[in-house]
Amino acid sequence: MQRRTFLKESAIGSATIATSFALPRLQGADQVAPSERVRAGFVGVGGRASHLLDCFSALPEVDIVGIAEIDQRRIPAALELVEKNKKEAPAVHGDFRHLVDDPSIDFLVVGTPDHWHAIPTIMACQAGKDVYVEKPDGHNMLEGQRMVQAMRKHKRVVQMGTQTRSDPGFLEAIEYVRSGALGQVLFAKSWESTPQGSIGRPADSEPPAEVDYDFWLGPAPKRPFNPRRFHTHWRWFFDYGTGDLGNDGVHRIDYARCALDAARQSRGEPPLGLPTRISAMGGKWYFDDIQEWPDTLQTTFQYPSLDGGPGLIQTYEMRVWTPYNYQSEGEGAVLYGDKGYIVIGPRRWRAYAKKNQLVAEGKSSTGTTPHARNFLDCVKSRKRPNADLETVGHPVSLMCHSANVAWRLGRQLELDPDTEMFVNDDQANAMRTRPEYREPWALPEV
Repeated sequence: MQRRTFLKESAIGSATIATSFALPRLQGADQVAPSERVRAGFVGVGGRASHLLDCFSALPEVDIVGIAEIDQRRIPAALELVEKNKKEAPAVHGDFRHLVDDPSIDFLVVGTPDHWHAIPTIMACQAGKDVYVEKPDGHNMLEGQRMVQAMRKHKRVVQMGTQTRSDPGFLEAIEYVRSGALGQVLFAKSWESTPQGSIGRPADSEPPAEVDYDFWLGPAPKRPFNPRRFHTHWRWFFDYGTGDLGNDGVHRIDYARCALDAARQSRGEPPLGLPTRISAMGGKWYFDDIQEWPDTLQTTFQYPSLDGGPGLIQTYEMRVWTPYNYQSEGEGAVLYGDKGYIVIGPRRWRAYAKKNQLVAEGKSSTGTTPHARNFLDCVKSRKRPNADLETVGHPVSLMCHSANVAWRLGRQLELDPDTEMFVNDDQANAMRTRPEYREPWALPEV
């Protein structure tokens, strides 16, 4: 089946793409009716958050009311990003709680390190605000669970930043799977093999004068400042990040999970749900530096059989030191069926029949604008966004968190999908959250 034929025959998929993933409206900000305007606050404006700030400020109906940033050196560039799209500069704060307490703000964008995802998101929901939060949902399993509880209780729209979920090309690939063209699917694999470098072993030092380092640490343990435990590299440390599994792996695992769910739908079977058996093996074997999470990892997730049918296997492979690709992709996912298979990469997808015959293909994108647009539309309509925290963002984040627990313990774990607890395993359940939250910060009760 060629791509052109597939698109013509997949009327439902084409309609979904056309109606749900429209690009930003062309009118300027002055042409947007006051009733259509929404007001945003940004928690963090550096790194990935700077891209989000540029993206959201370019949407004509969005007013950037305030930003909160602990590093004063990042503020001039952030203001420049906003001012190139808007007439008025946002208010600047060091403490994100000013944004939470501002009744004029409709939603927050949380683009912080992982250890600062949950607390602002939960507080924003409690204050009646919607949230766009970067991936993974939180620093650990309990944080993500608590974020979902806050979203439910306060009836908020929360979108997680797995932006591929709003990419028409990716959804085209998922529609191909949903068409049943792959036949019976029992196995999916995702991987991350894009090379990364050593972060070295710099000595501890005093934090820059412009940085509120104690606030940056937040609920994490008090430690001396180190440039590699801070901007950009924080993700490689247990206190703040989730390793490359929660950094890039969450995207590729989501590719495979979404495709597996579509394969089940093609056979009229129930939704995928969560895996019940999780294992992870590997280690920090290649880079001689101070990062703590593994650079070499193999994880396996097994989904249970339903109504006597087969189970499903999903694997994830991390080898972030290899200078070559797999299936011609540095990172991606492949879904295997008895009639064919599909390879989904960040910028394209390719479907093959028996004997590796290419039968369909398409282009995709890692752009954020459609995802921001989808979130904004759902803020207005109150519908679930494409990477809804409860049904999309939290489940895939939970898979990453649980695999990290399995790796740290060095054994297979059994997960109860209903409680999101490990079965008869006090040691693993203790690792569902951090040992303690440093005062005055605590994970809010919901």
